[in-house]
Amino acid sequence: MVQIDQIIAVGSKVGLFKLVASRSNGLILEDLLTHKTNFYSSRTFQFSPLESIGIYTLSDNIPLKDVYTRFLEKENEVIPPDDQAEAAAYKNYFETILPEYDRYRVHLKDMQKCLKWYHQLKSLGFIKADEAPIEPVSEPAVD
Repeated sequence: MVQIDQIIAVGSKVGLFKLVASRSNGLILEDLLTHKTNFYSSRTFQFSPLESIGIYTLSDNIPLKDVYTRFLEKENEVIPPDDQAEAAAYKNYFETILPEYDRYRVHLKDMQKCLKWYHQLKSLGFIKADEAPIEPVSEPAVD
């Protein structure tokens, strides 16, 4: 389950933010790591909702939510590279998980940011594996 519909990336700010409220001249955002709430002016900052971000492919874009779903599904088979990994590790990971990604338009920094956000969102519980529903156990009828 991937829940990124209220998550915002702010240009020139490190980290991700949760939308608290919208104003005519900006957004009130909560930092996901520090939980501090601040106003960010739309005159000063550029906002990118994660739900509107996608990864270029050879045919079309894949929404980030779908990319993260693929990461989660393949996590037991392929371990995602960490922040200190070599460039080749990121490229190999993307080639394995998203073989159709556009190698000319998806740059190394895009891959690094995508995986950094994935790790952060997963650690905060915004991305987690779906749990199988537990079926109620029926009691045998008593005569």
